[in-house]
Amino acid sequence: MIATILPSSSNFHAVAYNEKKVTAGVAHLLEMSNFGHIGVLSKPTPKELQDYLIVYSSRNSRITKAQFHLAISCKGHEKSEEELLDFAHAYLDEMGYGNEGQPLLVYAHTDTDNTHIHIVTSRISPDGRKISDHHERVRSQAVLNKLVGNDVKAKAGEDLSASLSYSFSTFAQYKALMSSMGYEIYEKNDVVYIKRNGAVQTKIKFGEICDRFRKVRVDDSRRRQLWAMLRKYRDLSSDYRELQSEVKRKLGIDLIFFGKADNPYGYMIVDHINKAVYNGAWVLSVKSLLDFSTPEEKLDRLDAFIDRLLEDNPTIDTWGINKKLFRSNAYIRRGVIYCGGATRPLKDFMAATILRNDKINRIESFHPATDAERDLLCRIYKVNDPQLVQLSPSRDNGYRDAVDNLRSLFEDDSITRLRAAIRSAGFHIRQEGDEWFAIDFSSKTIVNLSEAGFDTRRLEYRKYSKFRRKQSTEKSQGKTTGRGIKGMRDAASGRGENREWEVGYRGDYNRIDDENSLKM
Repeated sequence: MIATILPSSSNFHAVAYNEKKVTAGVAHLLEMSNFGHIGVLSKPTPKELQDYLIVYSSRNSRITKAQFHLAISCKGHEKSEEELLDFAHAYLDEMGYGNEGQPLLVYAHTDTDNTHIHIVTSRISPDGRKISDHHERVRSQAVLNKLVGNDVKAKAGEDLSASLSYSFSTFAQYKALMSSMGYEIYEKNDVVYIKRNGAVQTKIKFGEICDRFRKVRVDDSRRRQLWAMLRKYRDLSSDYRELQSEVKRKLGIDLIFFGKADNPYGYMIVDHINKAVYNGAWVLSVKSLLDFSTPEEKLDRLDAFIDRLLEDNPTIDTWGINKKLFRSNAYIRRGVIYCGGATRPLKDFMAATILRNDKINRIESFHPATDAERDLLCRIYKVNDPQLVQLSPSRDNGYRDAVDNLRSLFEDDSITRLRAAIRSAGFHIRQEGDEWFAIDFSSKTIVNLSEAGFDTRRLEYRKYSKFRRKQSTEKSQGKTTGRGIKGMRDAASGRGENREWEVGYRGDYNRIDDENSLKM
């Protein structure tokens, strides 16, 4: 669980920020309380909410920035919105914002992979006093740990014991090791203090650490391995922060840099696999490690990077590649790399592979659940190997809604032109052998009508059935048209009364539903 205190303001701009998310459809108001009459009579506008908080906060004129804006999130979706709301109330009580009458807005956001909520209130209590913000962030972390049951001091003691099992040569290397574990350490009067969340959690005598110093050497095999891996992930990263994240996630290595954030002068390698700390310069100079190249040179690197992505994941599509290229301020579109002001065509085989993967992604967006559905979509989108497309393990709500919609059309006896009605509902009809399919390209839905139990005989064309039925009726009553060949010519030209001849006047009926007529 993470609680992040966001910047204050005098005009409560956090309300406008959250309401903008609501308008965009990626957030909704989870709770509004203690807003007087504006929350009872009608749905208030963002300005009305802001004005209410400003007026409420004016009871203490000494506070110019009274907005309190907080975000609480959990890992993935391990907590529901309601559970986060309960957690938020407990947190606010501990932080002093739970007084009766305290105005409160809680918004749930859905625009990330983590369930999270935003809270907006005032730093002024209902009695006009300022709610204490003394060591606010330190207290916030302490409250968070209390509510989730984290014993930070006990964890710090465990990490301290674990750190002493590593090999390191200097106090600087030991500091790098503790930094990789999330601690800040400093030495004073021969005592090393270990801090986390803004507070000292444990301490150790400086001499005990010095007794652990030993000469650390990285053997040639490990050095070559680290050299190759660091260069590989450097070329897959856009900056040193992304590089840090990638090597830690994939290699179990922490890179701890020293100096300015935008211009480090050195770094340490914390090798958690071998429990050792190395001077980074032994493996690769910081200049080489952070050589992320110029925009023009980056095109060469991006080209090679995309090639490696395809080698590592042969089914990656344009969206997946662009997600990787985002931090490099680059993207691909229709077989061309764009980086800054420069462009370069992808190699033909790469462009063809990505195009195929885009088509596969498009096919999978229909969630085909059977081989027949998948094979038909592959023919439509011209994918030669259907086995590359993954079948959906279950039917979604979109499929069930489409079946219900189609069933209502099939069961409506008043509909005489069923195909036209189905097309009006947004579906394309396609026959493959003895099977019939309805495809909605807008909602990405495919329905095997034969498999779903529809009476597909109603979809078959009967060219002359109406004309012959009328002719038979007239004969049985002893009537003739009296027009002979001329009457037939009139009907064929569209001027006679037998207008059924108009159906399919362009020729082959099957042409209507072939893949060339399907617009995508």
